[in-house]
Amino acid sequence: QVQLVESGGGLVQAGGSLRLSCVASESVRSTMSWYRQAPGKQRELVADIRSDGGKNYAVSVMRRFTISRDNVKNTIYLQMNSLTPEDTGVYYCAAGPAWSRSWGQGTQVTVSS
Repeated sequence: QVQLVESGGGLVQAGGSLRLSCVASESVRSTMSWYRQAPGKQRELVADIRSDGGKNYAVSVMRRFTISRDNVKNTIYLQMNSLTPEDTGVYYCAAGPAWSRSWGQGTQVTVSS
C-alpha cells in the first residue's frame, strides 16, 4: 500500500488559516481525500479530489477550504481559511477506494476561540 505522510497542522486562532500537506510514497492515480475526527466523534470526510481534478466538499467546509493536488510531487493539499473551533480535530489523508484505502497517521488541528 502507498504510504501517506501529513503535515501542516497546529494551533491557530478562530478566523485564521492553515495549509495541510499530504505526501504519498508513490504516484496515486485514484481519488485522494482529507478526513477529520473531532474528539468523541466519528471520522468524517472533509474533501476529496479525483485524478481528473474533480472535487467534493463537506457542506460545513464549502467556500472555506480548498483541496488541490500536485501529481508531479505526489502531494495533496488542504487550504483551510476562516477556521472555527468546530474545525478542531485530527486530519487524515487517504488514498484509494474504500475496499483498499491507505491512511496517513494524521495531523492535529486545534482552533482556539
